[in-house]
Amino acid sequence: MLAFTEVRGMLFDLDGVFFVGCEAIPGGAELLVGLKARGIPYRFVTNTTTLSRANMAVKLQAMNLPIQAEEIISAPYAALLHLRRNGYRACQLLLADQVCKEFSEFSCDSEQPQAVVIGDIGSAWSYALLNQVFQRVMAGSELIALHKGKFWQTEAGLQLDIGAFVTGLEYATGKAATVIGKPSPAFFSAALAELDLPAHQVAMVGDDIDSDVGGAQQAGLKGMLVKTGKYREAYAQASGVTPDATLASIADLRTLI
Repeated sequence: MLAFTEVRGMLFDLDGVFFVGCEAIPGGAELLVGLKARGIPYRFVTNTTTLSRANMAVKLQAMNLPIQAEEIISAPYAALLHLRRNGYRACQLLLADQVCKEFSEFSCDSEQPQAVVIGDIGSAWSYALLNQVFQRVMAGSELIALHKGKFWQTEAGLQLDIGAFVTGLEYATGKAATVIGKPSPAFFSAALAELDLPAHQVAMVGDDIDSDVGGAQQAGLKGMLVKTGKYREAYAQASGVTPDATLASIADLRTLI
């Protein structure tokens, strides 16, 4: 198990760790109150691409989770910063409507975009849309994926995530996507900068053995796995990733700190 004497700050995934659907996982709110009381800094790093940070905070607060928008580092927000840094102006945005509003400074162009940005659009995926993206990338557009998640946990069970579509486009075009969210080292670096702590003093807690735990460890952080959300024992054991600690749920973290 992880020696918590080494840990000075925390990063947390949200979906599957603090809530599933619209139900909070017990113990999460109390944990955050305890961390704040002890002066342990934390941030939330999420690949969720269907909500803006503001709307995500509203959803979390409705579940009595004391989380503010400015404490959330989301993949869409990181993508917006990437587009700004690289001087892109015209983009094709395959994003949820409310997330698209955060990209209002960019012009929408599905014919000759400088970049195609892929997030979660649910049942809007079709062969025609995939083929259109394929053609744009072959013509020179950068393929930007907010993440490459394989699947995620919903109230209805596991659901296919956008990683399948992104990987298919990479295979067909022969071009690698720029992946913005976890497990990108740059994404973890942005979170560490907000904590103002070195990687070895920070632990990441998530339900995804690949992106959360493996990604954190590759970036130099400690990686902790919770057995809630998308966690499946057989998948975790076959992943080749060994967590620094494994917890039944986020509530158990209170006994370690």
